[in-house]
This record gives sequence, structure tokens and C-alpha cells, in this order.
Amino acid sequence: MTRALIVTDVQNDFCEGGSLPVEGGAAVAADIGTLLRAWVAQGPGAPSYSHVVATKDHHVAPGEHWSSSPDYASSWPVHCEVGTDGEAFHPNLDPQPFDAIFLKGEHAAAYSGFEGRSVDGVALVDWLRAHEIDAVDVCGIATDYCVRATALDAVAAGFPTRLLQSLCAGVDPETSAAAVSEMAAAGVVLA
Repeated sequence: MTRALIVTDVQNDFCEGGSLPVEGGAAVAADIGTLLRAWVAQGPGAPSYSHVVATKDHHVAPGEHWSSSPDYASSWPVHCEVGTDGEAFHPNLDPQPFDAIFLKGEHAAAYSGFEGRSVDGVALVDWLRAHEIDAVDVCGIATDYCVRATALDAVAAGFPTRLLQSLCAGVDPETSAAAVSEMAAAGVVLA
């Protein structure tokens, strides 16, 4: 099986100190950074991914997705605005050995990495298929939003999908638990 890792939205605005912080985001960024360093080194016990990709919230003017009075369900404070430090990957991810980065949500809400496109316009699903990926692992921020949507879309696209739960941080414990249950019911393997 040719497996890829999808690192979902591990950006400054979603970590402590950002405009939409998720508790534990910086720790998850550090843990994913450790995994990525092991993958690059390819030493004993290194993860066996063929490719590692990342997604980023990448907002220019996403309409009602941003609000000065957010409901924290479908509208949010300004976050991951293109050209700001908040849109950048968290520094704990250094080094960033991503084979491709998929940007999503320029002018509308976007939760799933499968809504994203690379800088040359290739959709995530097409990139994975072009690189003969037939299974994916998903990790990142936030379990109950973008990680959930990305994992569910991966399964819907026909990829056997694992959720790396220890490498995820969620907005709310209850909605995160519900998201994990929903992913498991859809066929995502909890790892």
C-alpha cells in the first residue's frame, strides 16, 4: 500500500497565541514536527510514507466565514488571512518537508483539505492519484472541523484512511469526540 500523510492546517492562528487558538495546537505542531524529522531521516522506526503533504487555510475575503460577531460554528473571527503571520505554518513544524501544500478558502469557507489546490492549481485528490497514493493518514488541527472534513472526504474519495489521534487537537472535547465517532462510523481507522 502506498500511503501519504496529510498534515491539516497546523498554522499559527490555530495555535496558542493565534486569532483562533486551539488548546494543545502548539504541542501537536511539535509532535508532528518530530514525526516529520524522523520521516526525513528515514532511520529505524521511521514512518513509511511515500509522500507528506499539508493543507492550509488561506483566506483572502471568505465572506460570511469571517464575522465580527462569530457563532463559532459557521462563522469565525478573522483567521489565516493571506499575507499575515497567522496564515504561516507553526514554527514547531520546522523542517517542513512537504511534497505539496494545498491552499483552501480564499473567498469562501473551506474545511476539507480536499477543497484545496496546490499553487499550480492541482486538487488534492488529483495530486494523490497522480502520485499513486492509495491510502492516507490524517492529522492536524482541528479534530472537530478541518481534520474531520478532510478524513471524511478522503474516505469518500476511496482512500483507506487512518486518523492519527495523538497528532490532532480539537476545538471542543464534546464536538471532537463526536467527530471521531463520525469518522470511525464512516470507515476511518483510529490510530
